[in-house]
Amino acid sequence: MEVVLAKSAGFCFGVKRAVDQVYEQIDTGKTIYTFGPIVHNEEVVKDIEEKGVKVIQNKEELKALTAGTVIIRAHGVEKEIYDILESRGVECVDATCPFVKRIHNIVSKASREGKYIIIVGNPGHPEVEGIVGWCEGPVKVLETEEEAENFNPPEGKEICIVSQTTFNYNKFQHIVEIFRKKGYNDSVVNTICNATEERQTAARELAAKADVMIVIGGKHSSNTRKLYEICSGECANTYFIQTLDDLHLELPKSTSLVGITAGASTPNKLIEEVQNYVRINF
Repeated sequence: MEVVLAKSAGFCFGVKRAVDQVYEQIDTGKTIYTFGPIVHNEEVVKDIEEKGVKVIQNKEELKALTAGTVIIRAHGVEKEIYDILESRGVECVDATCPFVKRIHNIVSKASREGKYIIIVGNPGHPEVEGIVGWCEGPVKVLETEEEAENFNPPEGKEICIVSQTTFNYNKFQHIVEIFRKKGYNDSVVNTICNATEERQTAARELAAKADVMIVIGGKHSSNTRKLYEICSGECANTYFIQTLDDLHLELPKSTSLVGITAGASTPNKLIEEVQNYVRINF
């Protein structure tokens, strides 16, 4: 039996950069906070908390700070958070993924120009909430093609469409096409990051060949859920796990290929543990 890891899996550039910045700050001996979980992986968050990093969950907690260093998570935050930090005189380390920061700049500029901002993404996801917080005018978050079909911006209003960096690439293109058919060709920026596209493509290709597919990542991770969705569509025997403890693998006797992929916030250590377990035990 062959065990194959997808060509693109695990930590992406933005996540690695954010996690590295947290560990660098830990080494300074300062009191360190992150605004929200630094990334959507419970194992990573647990490890840094054990090293003394505290997670701030909301604006009220942030406003109560009088000292320490606050690290902005990889998903980014709304502009108001920076304003609060500045008003409190608290040191800020910005670990926002540069690809997310680019979206903040795009929507801020477009909304100042009077455009109606459409964000294709998951409502309630911290990255999307952060993007909304950089819009200076009307904004709409759409997740499905049905929502896009039913939504019409004000007549005569120019629009600007962007996407959550980890959104399903094919779904984004379908939603964009819906607006083009309605006559909106004003401004479309594909802001899905290359790492997401590469990871989704690699997962789809591997799942199409695999008898069993294992997807590793945090339960709150949007990009990992997208990988699971893609893999499930190609391979009926697809498992979504956070750690090796979650893996209760039952392999058909005919299994010749087990594929493994992992979300952008999954450390290499977890991926290697799963790989080794499958190779040794099956």
